[in-house]
Amino acid sequence: MRRRVLLIGATGVFGSRLAAMLAAWPEIELVLAARGLEALNVLSASLLAQGSRAQLKSQVFDRTRPDALAGLRPWLVVDAAGPFQNSGYDLALAAVRCGAHYVDLADGRAFVAGFKNALAGAAAEAGVLAVTGASSTPALSHAALELLVEGWRAIDAVTVAISPGARAPRGVAVVQAILSYVGQPVRVFRNGAWGYAAGWSGLRSFDMPGLGRRLTSICETPDLDLLPQRFPIQRSALFRAGLEPAPLHLSLSFLSLSVRSGLIASLQPFAGLLRLIASAFVVFGSDRGGMIVEASGEDAQGRPIHARWSLWADAGAGPNTPPAPAAALVRALVDDRETRRGALVCAGLLTRGDIMRELAAFPIHTRLDECHVNDPALFRRLLGRRFDALPPAVRTVHGAGEPTVFTGRAIARAGRSLPARITRLLLGLPRSGRHAVKVTLMPDRGGETWTRQFGVFRFASRLADTSQMTVFEEQFGPLRFAFDLRQTARGVVWTMVRWSVLGVPAPLWIAPRMHARAEDVDGRYRFCVAVAHPWVGLLFAYRGELAC
Repeated sequence: MRRRVLLIGATGVFGSRLAAMLAAWPEIELVLAARGLEALNVLSASLLAQGSRAQLKSQVFDRTRPDALAGLRPWLVVDAAGPFQNSGYDLALAAVRCGAHYVDLADGRAFVAGFKNALAGAAAEAGVLAVTGASSTPALSHAALELLVEGWRAIDAVTVAISPGARAPRGVAVVQAILSYVGQPVRVFRNGAWGYAAGWSGLRSFDMPGLGRRLTSICETPDLDLLPQRFPIQRSALFRAGLEPAPLHLSLSFLSLSVRSGLIASLQPFAGLLRLIASAFVVFGSDRGGMIVEASGEDAQGRPIHARWSLWADAGAGPNTPPAPAAALVRALVDDRETRRGALVCAGLLTRGDIMRELAAFPIHTRLDECHVNDPALFRRLLGRRFDALPPAVRTVHGAGEPTVFTGRAIARAGRSLPARITRLLLGLPRSGRHAVKVTLMPDRGGETWTRQFGVFRFASRLADTSQMTVFEEQFGPLRFAFDLRQTARGVVWTMVRWSVLGVPAPLWIAPRMHARAEDVDGRYRFCVAVAHPWVGLLFAYRGELAC
């Protein structure tokens, strides 16, 4: 017999995506519930057209009137409606009192904090499981952090940051949830003590893999309480959120001043208007969003370490991430793998693998980075334990950590355009042809200086740590290029993420295109660098090998 799952808020931004996930399961009868019948019928027709294997029904339902639950006889109730800020527990209590399991996607800090006390007795008496917070925060953020810090001796600081794409749909409930804390006092753990910060303050930008640089500010979520509760964090535990594009984020920061100054009590009454204004920024943003979980502390050997787990979604797939933990938990209950009962917060209940399996069909990517911040060798510092997996020749050259000279041979190719010739003369680059090569590596406190001699031609650059995980900066005179370092099966590659001239950031669309890699080929260090500009063609390129 199919188990009846009642999904409340099924036509919302997250509810509709959760409905699509659950509709693939033949074991359930999926009751789609919302206030409007027309929207429910449209959703049901869409799911059927996509090949729904669940039995579908539609039910008009108002979550503020939970007494109607008993007549629907659900086996499990999922609340994806929200907003959960300033919400009570009547619906959750009604669900467990009629013998149903309960799961929600709550991100309201106070709601999640009071959930266990409010539901524990009723859930235990009914013999059901009631879970709150089955969403990106705290379910996914905690699942990511648990693997990130596994085996560490100490955790110094943790930061979770979420940045949706500008084109991601924003329901009224989502906008109301954000505005509920903007400019309001938010209790945070930082500098080793509890204190207060204004919501949407503490402006900071992050390099987010797959997304580029994004602005973020402090926001109020359950993680602000749960991270220090569940992990022995010594200095700070912050949750941040960002809006794309940057002018939209900065505009909300400016509006927060009206609340902080006491001019108005809250921005929440303006949710509809501000949602409309935000829609005007859509054309200036992207359909890519994601999140990062960063931690710093000491690894199992007591070495300072900085680690980051990243998720990014392409092609508007980002809104599928928040409901994925709820889908994973429902799946575990349907499969009878989840046997716990009582009232729980969804922090530590699911593994990262459980959640990511629900997202396997979408263009959503993840990445794990770690840095050993005091290592004298730059690439070993930036790659952490992944450096040990590199082939021997690459480890030898990039893991020296002390003054070292390597010799070998190379083939250079110089561009023929006037800009290419000027570049070659200014930087001391070699002419086209075959050359004997000598490379001198000189580490310093913040990075490494590489001096390359191709025959009689000699040029140098300095590679410096940027304190931004896998990003390093290479300087050629007044030009600075920041690169993202990535491990490959045969070695490493680095891709430009930004650049500047005389310290002034320059747009990427006028930057030269750079390709650089280092590999182990038959025990020799093989390198390849090519630089071209879309306006003038090839500037210079060289490839060769060094004896190790």
